[in-house]
Amino acid sequence: MSTEHEVLETEEEALAEEKREGNTLRVIGWFSVGLAVAALGIFVGNELRSRYKFKRRTPYDFYANAGEQQASEFGMGI
Repeated sequence: MSTEHEVLETEEEALAEEKREGNTLRVIGWFSVGLAVAALGIFVGNELRSRYKFKRRTPYDFYANAGEQQASEFGMGI
């Protein structure tokens, strides 16, 4: 009878270990899906923003220094 009791305990331990492994894989899988959705959202958002900005250009945007906020140092010699 003691051998049957030991066999049942080892089977229960094996089932518990499989359940833990299954939960771990499930968590890793959902985490991976979440990261993929976040990366896709960032990519799509960036594309939409760049297209929005491109469609709303002004004539001044065609100049080489359009949007440059720093003062140039050209011609300031010693």
